[in-house]
Amino acid sequence: MKPVVAITIGDYNGIGPEVALRAAALPPVRRLCTPLLVGPADVVERVGAKLGRRVPLTHWRPGEPAPLRGAALLDTTGGIPVRYAPGKLSAEAGAAAGAAIRAAVALAMRQEAAAIVTAPVSKQALHIAGIDTPGQTELLQRLTHAPHVAMMLVAGALRVGLVTIHIPLKNVARELTGSLIAERIRVIHAALVTDWGVARPRIAVLGLNPHAGEGGDIGSEEQRVIIPTMDTLRKERMVLAGPFPADAFFSRADPEAYDAVVAMYHDQGLIPLKMAGRGLAVNVSVGLPLVRTSPDHGTAFDIARRFTADPASMAQAIATAVAIAARRRPRRSPR
Repeated sequence: MKPVVAITIGDYNGIGPEVALRAAALPPVRRLCTPLLVGPADVVERVGAKLGRRVPLTHWRPGEPAPLRGAALLDTTGGIPVRYAPGKLSAEAGAAAGAAIRAAVALAMRQEAAAIVTAPVSKQALHIAGIDTPGQTELLQRLTHAPHVAMMLVAGALRVGLVTIHIPLKNVARELTGSLIAERIRVIHAALVTDWGVARPRIAVLGLNPHAGEGGDIGSEEQRVIIPTMDTLRKERMVLAGPFPADAFFSRADPEAYDAVVAMYHDQGLIPLKMAGRGLAVNVSVGLPLVRTSPDHGTAFDIARRFTADPASMAQAIATAVAIAARRRPRRSPR
């Protein structure tokens, strides 16, 4: 039986409903899994009408068997219509996005879904709706009570994990402690073993400062924090290289020679990864007790009214989630 993948539609005023529906309609996606769209049914139906229904949608409730064909839809509003306004920021849409995430997490924790894939949300909409987390990764960590989580983006063989995530750049150096670096690298290392089947991961670590601090002349974080932490982790038999200057590493080295690259802050790692991914990168939350991926783009409020969004990253996120879920599934011992 194909696995069920719960796909939240994200902020319904963005392109999330569109890319979720377009991806669910793709034959390769439907061969891999049964897509279960999670969010306000009213919005999904309206967006589906705009796109021209390309896949049968079965209204579904928890506990029911998954449909044998097409896709399923779990309404998270109790049938109450919402104010659908493409391109507009609203607390109502933020609250609906949060409700869809909570519903999808509950399905995965009850093993009614093999994985969840989350469409983009507006962090500002979440905040004005009273959901006080920096982003979906942190919300998922809270909902699953996971002690340690890391954000990793994947583009083909290139995997980039982050030490700090959604914080202002001015705060990065202050937040960059040895304990945080060690926590993130341990989570990334464990995920490479469990979710990608890498027996002995090789991890490249980037420095924080230009030229990786140049021996302390351009910042001391490498000498004081990063290198001592790497030395400690090597005693745990981890294979770590670096710290590398970020610009030279991505322009001259071969990042794909490593099983993962650890960047110190968000844009340091994600700008080169998204350039390499060319719209097909996938965000993976590693360290959760469930499988969660998402596309590498945002809500794109500016094009939400046009219905021209590319579902490629969403489709890739679904394929990645199915692959990780299959690796996590316990193997039956031969009789």
